[in-house]
Amino acid sequence: MPSRTLDLHGKTWAEALAEFREFYNQAARGHPSGGVQLEVVHGYGSTGQGGRLHTSLRNYLERQSNAGLLSYRAGEAVDGNPGHTLVTTLKPLPAAGDDLADGIWEFCAHPQSHRKVMNRFRRHGDPQVQKALRELQGQKRLRPVTVGREKGYEAV
Repeated sequence: MPSRTLDLHGKTWAEALAEFREFYNQAARGHPSGGVQLEVVHGYGSTGQGGRLHTSLRNYLERQSNAGLLSYRAGEAVDGNPGHTLVTTLKPLPAAGDDLADGIWEFCAHPQSHRKVMNRFRRHGDPQVQKALRELQGQKRLRPVTVGREKGYEAV
């Protein structure tokens, strides 16, 4: 089984996600039957508690694993190193169209007001943000909550 390594150190989450998706899909297309093992080096954060790349990548992989597109094993479960993750290809990943929804979902890991969500993602345009919020709620990935006196959302 071929093994490949991708180093994401120094990347923003958006850059890392785009690079990972391309890296993964190239391997998946090259071996349509799946089974290619990829090592993704992301570090574990300066606090040792799991940095942005570590946490965001693992959350993303969990969603893709639940969808049956890949399988993964945390490095700490394999060799004690939390700074990398082993991913096995099953099927190609979807295109980047879900990045807005994924960004909102991650932002709402802690309850956020509707106003804060709209402000944070305003560059995408209000209609697109509203659509993503509806889709996330429909998928039961986001639930409505009250934040202070305002309507808000929390990731499920």
